[in-house]
This record gives sequence, C-alpha cells and structure tokens, in this order.
Amino acid sequence: MKLDRRTFTRLAATSAIACASGLRADESAAAEGGLAVLTLAEASARIHRREVTSLALTEACLARIAVYDPKLDAFITVAAEQARQQARALDAELKSGKYRGPLHGIPIALKDNIDTANLRTTGGSALYAGNVPTADAPVAARLRDAGAVILGKTNLHEFAMGSGETSYWGPSRNPWALDRNTGGSSSGSGAALSACLCYGALGTDTAGSVRYPANFCSVVGLKVTYGLVPIRGIMPLTLSLDTCGPMARNVEDTAMLLNHMTGYDKLDIASVPHEQEDYVAASRQPVSALRVGMPDGCFDRLDPEVRTAVMVAIGVITKLVKEVKPVALPPLGDAAVIGPFAETYAWHKDNFDAQPGKYMLQNRRTMEANEKMDAATYIRARWQLETLRRTIDDAYSGFDLVVLPTMHLLSPLLQEMLERDAHPTPRDPVSYGDAILFNAYGTPAISVPCGFSASGLPIGMSISGPHFSEGRILALARAYEAATDWHNRRPPINPETRKPMLAPVS
Repeated sequence: MKLDRRTFTRLAATSAIACASGLRADESAAAEGGLAVLTLAEASARIHRREVTSLALTEACLARIAVYDPKLDAFITVAAEQARQQARALDAELKSGKYRGPLHGIPIALKDNIDTANLRTTGGSALYAGNVPTADAPVAARLRDAGAVILGKTNLHEFAMGSGETSYWGPSRNPWALDRNTGGSSSGSGAALSACLCYGALGTDTAGSVRYPANFCSVVGLKVTYGLVPIRGIMPLTLSLDTCGPMARNVEDTAMLLNHMTGYDKLDIASVPHEQEDYVAASRQPVSALRVGMPDGCFDRLDPEVRTAVMVAIGVITKLVKEVKPVALPPLGDAAVIGPFAETYAWHKDNFDAQPGKYMLQNRRTMEANEKMDAATYIRARWQLETLRRTIDDAYSGFDLVVLPTMHLLSPLLQEMLERDAHPTPRDPVSYGDAILFNAYGTPAISVPCGFSASGLPIGMSISGPHFSEGRILALARAYEAATDWHNRRPPINPETRKPMLAPVS
C-alpha cells in the first residue's frame, strides 16, 4: 500500500498532536488513533488480535519519519521499501495462520554499526559510507526471525567513539530541545524512540552508550551482562567492554525485545552460555524483599537538578523495596585504561594508517593518542579487568541491586560540545556519569526516566546488579515505572518546530 497525501497527512498530524500535547501514549492513541505513539506491547497486541496490520504500523512510522527526521537526523538510512516488503510478507503470514510471536510485524530501528544484509552499515563515518553487508549480524537476524520489521539504521557518534556530537552525517538532535545533545553514542536510537519514529531500537554500550541517550531522550535503555547478547557483526569499539542492548519507551517493551536477542554464539569470542530466560515474566516478579544500595562516589559532582530528581526517585524506590542504604563498589583501578585505548586502536589501525583524513577531527585525535599505549600497560589493565569481573558479584553482600544517577549533568548544547572538541588544546574530560563502571564489571544496568529539569530536559536513574540479574533489574525498573508517570511524557516537538543551525567550527 502506498500512502496517498490524505492518509500521510492524517497519520503525521495525529501522531504529532499526541507527542506535542504531552498526553500519555495510551490516552493519545485512544483519543486520536495515532498508531505511531502506541507502545510496542500495545502494537503487538493489536496485531495479534488482527486489529491492525504490520503495514499500517510501518506506514505510520514512515509518515512520522518523513515529518520529523529532517529536524532530528535520527536516521542515517531509512529503508522504506524494504520495510514495506517485510511488513506485507508478515501480514500475509499472519493471514495464513503463521504467527511468529510478540514482535511479529513490529517496526524497529537498528544503530548503524550493526550489520544488516543488503542495507548499508556506515558506523557514522565517511570511511564506510558505501558499506553494504551481505549478512545480518546475529542479533539483527534474531529480531528479523522473530518478526521485527527493520525501518532503517540510526545515527551515532562516528564509530561509537563518543557522546553523540560527532557524525559524518551530522549529529542527532534531542527531541526535547533540538539544540541539545541526545547522548551517545546510540544517539539516533534515543531520538527516534523519543519522537515516536519506531517502537523499539537497538544500541550498543561500551561506556554508557545505551544508557546515556536513554537518559537525555527520556526513554529506557538496557546495558546487558557482557556476552549475553552476541556482538559478532557489530563494528567494535572496545571488544572487552562492548555490548548490544534494547531501547524502548518503557520497561515492558525493552524486556520484549531482549527476549529475542540473547543466546550463545560460538563464533563470537565475547559470547557466554546462559540459560534462556523470559524477561517479560521476570519483570513482573515482586520487589518488596529487595535490598538496594546507593554506591559511594556516584552521587558526587551532580548538577543540582539531577541530584534533586534522582533523590526523589530513590524516595519512591524506598517505598517499593525492603531497604535502601549506602554501599561500596570496587574502583576500576588500571582497568579504566581499557576503554579509550589499545583495543579501539587495534581495530582501526589499518584504516587509520591508510586514510586518517576520513576520520572526524575528534576521533583522529583519539586515534593519535591511542598509538602511544604500550603492550605492558594494556596487559596489566586486562588482568585488572578480569579480576574485577570474577569478583564483582561478591561485592553484592547485604544488598541485591544498586541505584544511581545515569548522568551527572543535563543535556549540553551541541554547539558548545563541538567547539570544545575542535579546540586546539585538549580539554579536561567532562564527567558525564559513572556508566563505565558496569561495562568494566561486565554487569547489567538500565536507565529509566525519573524527571525533568525546570527547562524541560530529561533526567534518568540507573539500576544495576550482579551478572545475569537482568530480570531483577527489569522488575525494579518496572515497579518504579508503575509508581510514576515520567515514561509517559512526550517531547514538545511538532511539525512547525524549527531546527536550529549549528555554526561551523575549526
């Protein structure tokens, strides 16, 4: 079915009203009939009941993409015709009695460092602008097999090396304030979800890159236990820390995606065996007996509005669980140097030696710094990392999970970030948050919306636990979500919103 002008206008306007009005997603969908603002679970239920087709959902998302992506730059590639073909095929399957499960016919988006067959994967870089893989990454193949429709590939910080402001295609814009950062590196996935351009998305997380955009865009992002979801077929940043995780507009939708992403892959050197779990069911377990910690050092250096919102959120958590108390987690020590140095350089060395000019300025500087690491320093860091991962679960003595701010600060202005990156003298690093702790530990962590600043910028709270505690983390996140309304807010973007220009920097 090809959209005529009247249908296009109706779908786009209906969805725009829903997002601009600040109505709850379910209320706006019921009142206005806007399919794009449904949650993934709601869309899934409607498909299962034969009340809506996959093609209708796909067209609703494509209509919103046509209106809003020029303002947001959330997508690098929109695979409109491929998505329509997938949707038609899945509708035909359902009509014939074949139902693949809860993701059957659901339109989603993938970060553009995840290989997709016959659909380009650029890594946000000029170096791979024409790269079209011949096969899906295993995680993409699993979602296709589960019935997901791939709408396209989302923008990211070039090669996932930073906070979202540096992409060959231009930075993604935050739907809550178009002059602000979305968080990185999974910037486009966060923006696309927040603006109701898709029902779910994938990001990758090496030092917070699923959780940071979830925070800044007021969506949910889950960093999984290291090795739980295969990362083969995904451009690596730091293989020892890399994970691929689901992002969605609420906890239930996030769990639904995760159910179809996990599983051992013997060809993936990072993959680990783990018994299959039903994360949707696990997210419904009671939380009243949980003991929750507030890690020392993770509440320092906070923006005052972030501190206030997170402490209010922890007050809600206190009423849901057995106890909340201060706790200590082990420091990273030498393992901290794993992230920005040797492994990143190892994957890029040949390309960087041959074509350094195709890397964006910030990443060129990162690569030049990486050249200086010696093998002994890297090996000592690896030893420390392995020790941390073998012992971190022992730290959870007397408590089950921890809660902390996802970010230390509110979303910064893109212009200021770009000017900082371009400054001829490297600046001291900005303290964005403590997310990298959990990448080093190899343990899961989720970011959920927990409030807004006075100027309307989102604030998030993280929940983490020992290895393979995703179910328990999702349960506490879902209980908090049920006790609050932050996840139902929608950004004020509308078809008339103007996209601020960014001044060139050099």
